[in-house]
Amino acid sequence: MSHPSVETIRSIAVCGHGAAGKSTLIEQMLLKTGAVKPVVGDQGTDIVDYDELEKAHHHSIESHVTHFEHAGKYFQIIDTPGYPDFIGQTIGALHGVDTAVIVVNAHSGLEVNTRRTFSEAGKRGLGRLIVVNKLDSENIDFPGLLASIQETFGAECLLLNVPVGSGHEFKSVVNLLKSADGAKGALVNPAEHSVKLIESIIELDDEVTGRYFEGQQPTEAEISRLIIEAVATGHVIPVLCTSAKTGVGVVELMEALALAALPPNRLPHLATKEDGTMVEVKPDPTGPFVAQVFKTRIDPYVQKLSFLRIYSGTVKKDDVVHVSGQRKGIKLHQLLRVQAGQTEAIESAGPGEIIAVAKTDELHTGSTLGDLTMEPIHFPTPMVGLAVMPKSRNDETKLSGALHKLAEEEPTLRLDRDPQTHELVMNGMSELHLQLIQEKIKKRDKVDLETHEPKIPYRETVLGEAEGSYRHKKQSGGRGQFGEVHIRVYPLPEGTKPELFCTKDRFPSMREYKYDPELNFLWIDSIVGGTIPNNFLPAVEKGFRERIEKGVIAGYRLKNVAVEIFFGKHHPVDSSEAAFKIAGAMALRNVVREARPALLEPVVKMNITVPSAKLGDISSDMSGRRGRVSGMESAGGDLQTVIAEVPLSEVTTYARSLSSITGGQGSFTMEFSHYDAVPGNVQKQIIDKAGVTHDEEEVEV
Repeated sequence: MSHPSVETIRSIAVCGHGAAGKSTLIEQMLLKTGAVKPVVGDQGTDIVDYDELEKAHHHSIESHVTHFEHAGKYFQIIDTPGYPDFIGQTIGALHGVDTAVIVVNAHSGLEVNTRRTFSEAGKRGLGRLIVVNKLDSENIDFPGLLASIQETFGAECLLLNVPVGSGHEFKSVVNLLKSADGAKGALVNPAEHSVKLIESIIELDDEVTGRYFEGQQPTEAEISRLIIEAVATGHVIPVLCTSAKTGVGVVELMEALALAALPPNRLPHLATKEDGTMVEVKPDPTGPFVAQVFKTRIDPYVQKLSFLRIYSGTVKKDDVVHVSGQRKGIKLHQLLRVQAGQTEAIESAGPGEIIAVAKTDELHTGSTLGDLTMEPIHFPTPMVGLAVMPKSRNDETKLSGALHKLAEEEPTLRLDRDPQTHELVMNGMSELHLQLIQEKIKKRDKVDLETHEPKIPYRETVLGEAEGSYRHKKQSGGRGQFGEVHIRVYPLPEGTKPELFCTKDRFPSMREYKYDPELNFLWIDSIVGGTIPNNFLPAVEKGFRERIEKGVIAGYRLKNVAVEIFFGKHHPVDSSEAAFKIAGAMALRNVVREARPALLEPVVKMNITVPSAKLGDISSDMSGRRGRVSGMESAGGDLQTVIAEVPLSEVTTYARSLSSITGGQGSFTMEFSHYDAVPGNVQKQIIDKAGVTHDEEEVEV
């Protein structure tokens, strides 16, 4: 296949809730354009969802890149998972495209992940289209569904075509940009919706609008130009109608995408130069090379694949390119064009193209290639943890390698070593997410796992101020050990600006301060007169940080704390870095114990979509979980979305509970919100269970 020109490329992520028919829709487009051949014995979407786990579970688990040509355009389509558990794959895909197509199940209406993916695409500033699929289902209330879409996503959602018939009578669609006549059996009035659509598109051009109201219809060229502008600005969000199962409306969908999906030169893309200034990256084949990795896959045959969206310049096989965060450039030995599970070697690629490069260990999801740096990709924080170990001790090395491969592929999988128990903990988005991780390890790496109950990432903090010291002194013949550290500890509320907290009025002797934003931890140096020599201060700080990691009352990391070191003593012979490191760690332990230590627990925001009849049950259940319902929204039809904040510890296995409450008709999303104080009775249970004791011997010298 020859190089596609920038003007012809259309990069699209297909998103929505599970079972909306996204993969089937993409497969229909691939088959109708001849991009792939039918699979003999195909059981649904084996072309797109080719992975064995996806076939077993009958839904997408990761995003898949496909491509085809139609109507003079080169389409790059990314299929994304429909369940909130795999939102990281969707967010990555949205960083590789210019347009998002949100697929709505006509029978189920606006489900929870439909809303979330629509919102995520909006945050990215992408062009958006909505596809109402499964119109061949029985008992469809199409006017009601359209009203729900417009109520939820805005009046900008306008029909681009109208379905004629529903259920087994759904046989065609009528294009509202062409003649709206001959639409006997249409589910809504085509003429009325045609006028709304055309008037909204041409509103962006006063001259065309003026002629229109004088009775002159806009030309096809004017509509083509203005609909791109309308979609790019969100002035119009086209709504299309299909049945992926029967193929009705699929060709019309491709024609609509050729008309309204955004080209690579329509949205602004910004990058940072070495000096920190921001510049716009233009899709110029002769410009500087700029690309970003939006997805990583560990393929059993070609090893690691890094999927790139090229924003500027042209790259050739064997080119050496700079990578953000790397000192040396890397050589791209192999460039690949990807068609679901198949790859094809290519010699070069230009702006707007999505390609993969193989065997590049230096690349990770979010990495930028070239001399400019693209904005990092922000993924949700994985909050549900599971301690894992192999059933066979002989598999420990295999398990470590398998998990690190998966962490490369899964941007919402994080691996931690528990500082208290030394267990390996994998953190994911949900119980289902972690279950599939385990299945993948067993299937791909042949490692059987043992798991323990989910680990909750509690944090420790202080609620009051305290002052104290610690002297580390040992003499056992020869050179001894001596270091003495005096500190004050203060609470540091979230959102406190270090420069406003660290004032000379509060700390008259302050020499400098250091701030760790991840832990909201401040270290303030107020040493005067050399009572602790400068060369020992890094060791004291290292001792603080070790204690922060180990915690004080229950073995969890400290956060939201400021520590001022203001005095100390040293010995010209016996003082050492090791002695001051121990003194710093033990001083922090002692003073935190006097500063009203407390536990913090992670609180998550949940959007729970259920039938209206179950609202009372959900609210009652949330209350029993120490949750707080903050609002409710209509989700269309007979569904309501409950918005609540609840401690993570109360909902680690919520999927099972929700299924039981709603008879399998509920769904939810969950994302980290903030940390909050643990109630006293719960805190005592956690501390008693932890059974933590710390003494000097625990500090690593």
